[in-house]
Amino acid sequence: MGKFLYFAYGSNLLSKRIHLKNPSAVRKCVGKLKDYRLDFMHYSNRWKGAAATIVPTPGHTVWGAIWELDDSHLASLDHQEGVHQNMYFRFDANIETTEGNLITCKTYQQTESPELLNEGESLPLDRRPSELYKSVILEGAVESGLPNDYIEQLRKIPSVPVKGELNLIEALEKSN
Repeated sequence: MGKFLYFAYGSNLLSKRIHLKNPSAVRKCVGKLKDYRLDFMHYSNRWKGAAATIVPTPGHTVWGAIWELDDSHLASLDHQEGVHQNMYFRFDANIETTEGNLITCKTYQQTESPELLNEGESLPLDRRPSELYKSVILEGAVESGLPNDYIEQLRKIPSVPVKGELNLIEALEKSN
């Protein structure tokens, strides 16, 4: 059975999340995608806020986890990311590991890209992740061992409260 590498920068940083539908996933290392920025766009019913995406932007960097998965899980990963709904598309990206090696990984980007904000401009309300989704990303970032300064950038992302009761386990189960 073949395997592929996947660069996760959002909720799939967290092992509990990725393993729901992709039990073969093994975190190999962390890496960075150069000349892209992390942003949020399109409301997600699953997370009750805007979902993460990456956007080509010179001079920016997105850190993430590099997972190795069995080829048999590519379809479930595509489905989880909403490829069938034309929400995201999959592409191969060159990721630089902390050792300085370049490796090719599959990753996902929303089909529409949000506009770059001006310096000092705050993320509009409709582009903010929910507190719950942001907490999953942060927990995954810490668990994956992303750089502390990047984790601090993630902490500063403005979020919106989740309306009603929803805990992490419920959110993860609903994310299937």
